[in-house]
Amino acid sequence: MTDPSFIDNPCATDTRQVVILAGGKGVRLRPYTTVIPKPLVPIGEQYSILEIVLRQLASKGFRKATLAIGHLGQLIRAYVGDGSQWGIEVDYVHEESPLGTIGPALMVLDQLPDNFLLMNGDILTDLDYADLMDDHIASGAPLTVATYERVHQVDFGVLDVVDHKVTCFTEKPPLTYSVSMGIYGVSKRHLERYTPGLPYGFDELMLDLIERGTLPASYHFDGFWLDIGRPDDYDQANREFDVLGPRLLPSLR
Repeated sequence: MTDPSFIDNPCATDTRQVVILAGGKGVRLRPYTTVIPKPLVPIGEQYSILEIVLRQLASKGFRKATLAIGHLGQLIRAYVGDGSQWGIEVDYVHEESPLGTIGPALMVLDQLPDNFLLMNGDILTDLDYADLMDDHIASGAPLTVATYERVHQVDFGVLDVVDHKVTCFTEKPPLTYSVSMGIYGVSKRHLERYTPGLPYGFDELMLDLIERGTLPASYHFDGFWLDIGRPDDYDQANREFDVLGPRLLPSLR
């Protein structure tokens, strides 16, 4: 069980729930994911990514997690069980075929509270999940996207061209843009119009909400975030875990 002293808000609502996407094949992380599902790859020789995420959620007052599993899902069930060892109730929804980012939540929508967290199961971050949910609920938005600022260094000179004339030139400029962290606050009622059992992606939901004028909100975050999607990212997480561990799991301090 989670140490009660590690729970920031022991009085947090019992309806705080999360749907965690853990059914992907982890193709980009091969060969690590040939026999182990990506959420279970070890970090720091002691924890899996998914264990870190569940411990963090429990510490922030989340009392229930639904894991959407598919590829090698039986291993995730065997490892996580009912979640009681980490102080969070865990159940499962099995994807017979990939349902996208939003599709798994549609399968269990009647079991979710009015607002819930939806996230990828392969993310390392010290984002405060409870604060994200509080911000989402206060905003009244249909969807709140946790966002992170990325800087991309362009390797070429960039031209602005108008009517075949160069009006501006910048040599190898850095481009700064906001990206989705794969963590979302979701309002249940805005998903009720979509059909359960069919694949439905985050991109489709975003475009539909924008087209209908029901604009998603952004929750900007500037702490630590690493999407374990490539071998280089995974190797970085393991190299730096002695420093990262106490940030991700304050109980390690």
